[in-house]
Amino acid sequence: MDTKKYFPKAADIESASEVLKEILEPTPFQKNADLSAKYNADVFLKREDLQMVRSYKIRGAYNKIRSIDPETLKYGIVCASAGNHAQGVAFSCNKLQIVGSIFMPTTTPKQKIEQVRMFGKEFIEIILTGDTFDAANSAAIEYAQETGKTFIPPFDDPKVMEGQGTIGKEILNQTKVKLDYIFVPIGGGGLASGLGAYFKQMCPETKVIGVEPAGAPCMKAAIEAGETVRLEHIDKFVDGAAVQKAGSLTYEVCKDVLDDIVVVPEGAVCTTIIQMYNKSAIVVEPAGALASAALRFYADKIKGKNVACVVSGSNNDITRMEEIREKSLLYEGLKHYFIVNFPQKSGEILSFIRDVIGPSDDLVYIQYIKKTNKNFGPALIGIELAAKEDFAALTARMDKHGISYEYINENNKLFEILI
Repeated sequence: MDTKKYFPKAADIESASEVLKEILEPTPFQKNADLSAKYNADVFLKREDLQMVRSYKIRGAYNKIRSIDPETLKYGIVCASAGNHAQGVAFSCNKLQIVGSIFMPTTTPKQKIEQVRMFGKEFIEIILTGDTFDAANSAAIEYAQETGKTFIPPFDDPKVMEGQGTIGKEILNQTKVKLDYIFVPIGGGGLASGLGAYFKQMCPETKVIGVEPAGAPCMKAAIEAGETVRLEHIDKFVDGAAVQKAGSLTYEVCKDVLDDIVVVPEGAVCTTIIQMYNKSAIVVEPAGALASAALRFYADKIKGKNVACVVSGSNNDITRMEEIREKSLLYEGLKHYFIVNFPQKSGEILSFIRDVIGPSDDLVYIQYIKKTNKNFGPALIGIELAAKEDFAALTARMDKHGISYEYINENNKLFEILI
């Protein structure tokens, strides 16, 4: 196949939709009151977080596996995934009674690993290898070549892309309004290419906006370079979208169907996770919050418009919530860390609290680091603010009272060592 000429046809996506009727019901397409009021727009959420495997990935995985000759499937299948594709493959193995080997990064949240085991039961084995998706993917491809088993790509495959594209078909069947924008998360590009292709054929006036995490913008990098490129370093926090290199097939489609790509900082993703839970009782994983998080960066353009966001998954590990809260507070300018050099005499901490901490501030962390001499001792101080505008008054009080301090939020190397 000439990969540069492949484009997901609407008819093939509709055929995939028929295949998926064997296992799936359409997920809800709901107007969200909080986001609509916040952005003065009609914002609708496509709730792929409510899939049986709690992500859209089941669509592409099952459609791909069902396209393979049954005799070939008897030898088994192999896949690589940071969690959600693995769950789709595991479910498919159990449903179709196929043996599967699933490669996952060692950094995969425990919750996702346990979900894969639950869905696959005795039909799957899990191999943890490498600390990124790309490392696990390379190992899985090599294993498939050595064993003769069939590799099930997570995104860079026509049948996978067509399966993910069925979300676009469902949305157009469900919506009662003409959509001006649809925001879709990007990892390797399977969802964005499939959904984007369907919209461009069936509803070309809708602008399709891809969304990537700032720590792994592989599709944006590819489009800017004019070819797929491997990112040297990525932030693995948004694990469902932390991909170093976009697919060759997905890139060729995305560059033609995406009207824009928004790159969202991880801290903004965390804020969205918290707000979606607090305001709408929706539990999402970091990748699942990407599309909704992008709205704040498109606020002026979407005002008064009809907007859809794909909530791609909800496989979040509850043990990550403290980290998510911390990243959100830091990004929003509500939590600040200082190294304060305190005189070594009684009452200095109480004086600091009395003179520096405002009535709506909260001293949340204090830890002496090391005594440099008998007269002074540095301490790491963490302060939460009620509003980001309070920061100037906080540092003004420290200056007024002669506090010797170093602000470390913006000192990346020191921050990583101490926090």
